[in-house]
Amino acid sequence: MLFNPLQVGRLTLANRILLAPLTRTRAGMEHLPNDLMAEYYAQRATGGLLITECTMVLPNTSAFVAEPGIYSAEQIEGWKKTTSAVHAKGGRIFLQIWHGGRAAHPDMNAGQASVSSTAVPIEGDVHTPNGKVPNAPAHVLTEAEIPTIVAAFVQGAKNAIEAGFDGVEVHGANGYLIDQFLRDGVNQRTDGYGGSMEKRARLLFEVLTAVTAAIGADRVGVRLSPLNSYNSMIDSDPIALTRFLADRLNAFNLAYLHLMRADFFGVQKADVIPVAREKYTGVLIGNMGYTPEEAEQAIKDCALDAVAFGTPFLANPDLPARIKAGAALNSPDASTFYTPGAKGYTDYPTL
Repeated sequence: MLFNPLQVGRLTLANRILLAPLTRTRAGMEHLPNDLMAEYYAQRATGGLLITECTMVLPNTSAFVAEPGIYSAEQIEGWKKTTSAVHAKGGRIFLQIWHGGRAAHPDMNAGQASVSSTAVPIEGDVHTPNGKVPNAPAHVLTEAEIPTIVAAFVQGAKNAIEAGFDGVEVHGANGYLIDQFLRDGVNQRTDGYGGSMEKRARLLFEVLTAVTAAIGADRVGVRLSPLNSYNSMIDSDPIALTRFLADRLNAFNLAYLHLMRADFFGVQKADVIPVAREKYTGVLIGNMGYTPEEAEQAIKDCALDAVAFGTPFLANPDLPARIKAGAALNSPDASTFYTPGAKGYTDYPTL
């Protein structure tokens, strides 16, 4: 089943083994996509669809110091190296467009305050160019300021298409800006963007409405993580939130819904996949800790349509070939996940 073709929006994918978005911080302090990144993605072009790392839609919204952006002409040109290299190998690639929200510390962003649904900072410390510092309180976005955020996602999507991407994935997961509105453990607002699930999802729905209008719904996916407690996130009823979102997303006719099934830290435990499958009628992609065998079974059982692999694809640029051959997998080197240069990035061996 993993090697059956799959229609995703306007694309026919050659297989259902997808590259999950993985932050790799190889874009430098200039947030500029480069030749090394093009090589990395091109090495993995045999995946049915590659989804890039989180990519900033606005300057001074960095949460990782050296992640890429898609807000400048130079970045568009830089990303063309990646899209050209992937397409030359017959691959398909979506750009994940993203705003870090309260995870974007001022020390990484020329002193500019982060923005969020709330002023409450993420718990604990963060590594910045100035060393390890406490997470900072955020500026609470007013209703009047939110259209600027929506417009930035739209421009990011347009820029992605100009850069040659086959589509975009709107990042609504992992405790970044859109997720900071979605989940009630963080969003304590009492205005038109807080309270009910409908109001908490308003930013997501406004972004999707505008982005799909700009580039076509069949070139837009969305990623959600209703359980993940990363970045001090929690929701009082993640199952209900999943059910609500999966149902309401049908109206957007998206290319896909990409669902993270678990919590990195095991704080929240539930099974959101069956809930999403019951309500969502489009392409459903699962992610987080799937083995090839489990992925095959999930697709066979119609629980999912495809699976996005993270660290297995990071360490095995030829992951589809290895799965097909039943070959052993390289082990990922976590010490090089976020370090600069080719080591642990483009030097993993193929079969």
